[in-house]
Amino acid sequence: MGLLPCPLPCHSTDQESNKSHSNHLHSESSTSSLSSQPSLPSVPSLSLSSQQHEQPTPAAHLLGVSTLKGHSYVSSLAVAGKFLYNGSSKGEICIWSRDFETSSLTDTAVAISNGAVKALVVLEDKLFTAHQDHKVRVWKTDNNTQNQKYTCIATLPTLNDRFSRLFSAKNYVEVRRHKKSTWVHHVDTVSALAISMDGSLLYSASWDRTFKIWRTSDFKCLQSLRNAHDDAINALVLSGDGFVYTGSADMKIKVWKEQTGDKKHSLVATLEKHKSAVNALALSSDGSVLYSGACDRSILVWERDREAMDGAGGGHMVLVGALRGHTKAILCLAVVSNLVCSGSADNTVRIWRGGIEKSYSCLAVLEGHRRPVKCLDAAVDHGNGDRSTGSDSGSSYLVYSGSLDCDIKVWQIRVPFP
Repeated sequence: MGLLPCPLPCHSTDQESNKSHSNHLHSESSTSSLSSQPSLPSVPSLSLSSQQHEQPTPAAHLLGVSTLKGHSYVSSLAVAGKFLYNGSSKGEICIWSRDFETSSLTDTAVAISNGAVKALVVLEDKLFTAHQDHKVRVWKTDNNTQNQKYTCIATLPTLNDRFSRLFSAKNYVEVRRHKKSTWVHHVDTVSALAISMDGSLLYSASWDRTFKIWRTSDFKCLQSLRNAHDDAINALVLSGDGFVYTGSADMKIKVWKEQTGDKKHSLVATLEKHKSAVNALALSSDGSVLYSGACDRSILVWERDREAMDGAGGGHMVLVGALRGHTKAILCLAVVSNLVCSGSADNTVRIWRGGIEKSYSCLAVLEGHRRPVKCLDAAVDHGNGDRSTGSDSGSSYLVYSGSLDCDIKVWQIRVPFP
């Protein structure tokens, strides 16, 4: 894997190359229309075209894009501190310095595991990874540098957790006809991970329709929500005030909350509006807005129901509308500041920003991947220096996209102030 810097000082679409695999940005007004059949026609659209605005929506500026070339599908990404972590379909876990100008132009495989890496999260000196082989692995390094190898210190469930549950029939659950397993085991691909705000708990979701809660201090499984959904769970996110959101192939989003007293999570609400599998979830920084992406090509926007929050219902979400623009399934979402980034099976990344009266604008369509965009992360670009167009013109961001074309692209964009 190597890094191919491709600075693109483009500011409009008219000057862009039409080469099939070039990296470029264009504004929403220049894109072709959606497929002939509208997605979720009963849901109002929040994404207004430039013709519907009294003032044209300022497009984001693409300041540059770099490509990290790989040899297997990029299945997961995570930004943590000064590093970018990625997991591959071959089980490799790599780390990159985010300062590409001063770092080595080759990636560093910090660990190799069994099964595709479906998700990863970082907690201090530990790295938690979710795998297609039904396992969650915990890795540790003594020196968090790009060249430091990670050692696997635990595989969840741990040996102690498994052994302590072996001899009691109440610890076994039926996972399929004529087959049982202890409740601490995932029995299908682990698809999503999340860490609580205080770092004390790890949440894992699986295609086995369960999600589990683990203590990060000793990796003990504290609870398993069995049959949480009617089909595979594809996404899981946490809010700062303790709500857990799960998205599933059963087309539902469910809201969970730990109950005071018994420390067990239970169902608070079920959000039903998607007409196909829910693939991705993301929360605004304050947890008041939930974004969900599905195979129906729409990103639904949900906002906290303040009246329910004050009552016994517990603050579940109500549907506000949909963001439309992608022509194929939404596969991943990421939120940074007031921006929403979406990756799709149409090979593009879109950048959205909310405006007044709950309207949203598509600021950019990032093109360059040759296969579906499988994972995303984004961060404020604090170190762009003189590469920017001036601090008064807007804010700079780095968007990281991983694709089934085996590439990771790093997009540096400047978003004008509203």
